Amino acid sequence: MNDEYFMQQALKEAQRAYEDGEVPVGAVVAMNNRVIARGHNQVERLNDPTAHAEIIALTSAFNYLGSKYLPDASIYVTVEPCLMCAGALYWSKIGKIIWGADDEKNGHKRITEPNWPFHPKTEVTKGILKDECAELMKNFFRSKR
Repeated sequence: MNDEYFMQQALKEAQRAYEDGEVPVGAVVAMNNRVIARGHNQVERLNDPTAHAEIIALTSAFNYLGSKYLPDASIYVTVEPCLMCAGALYWSKIGKIIWGADDEKNGHKRITEPNWPFHPKTEVTKGILKDECAELMKNFFRSKR
């Protein structure tokens, strides 16, 4: 299993969001080379602006492991996390954050340090399957215009 495999799994979650009329962002949490949690945007379905893919996947992972920290886990997200999700990822102490497409409009906006606002021990990788991730977002917003 590699980053592309897990990002493909996150893309499947994003496709589910797309089909539900949600902004198509998907996330999976992986640990020991397997997916332990999944999530996709459910803001409209739940009428909750905090129901982002990352939050749903993190909550599922915490429940699965019975822990509030995820230092040995990785999260794969199709789009750069927003500031709210970045905060949740910080507090989770997740080991790795991997995303596909950058979000110039709503991303967390790295300001000073390369890893900010994530936990200092968290590794960050971006650009995995970025074209596929970006295309799903573009198609969604084109269909709304």
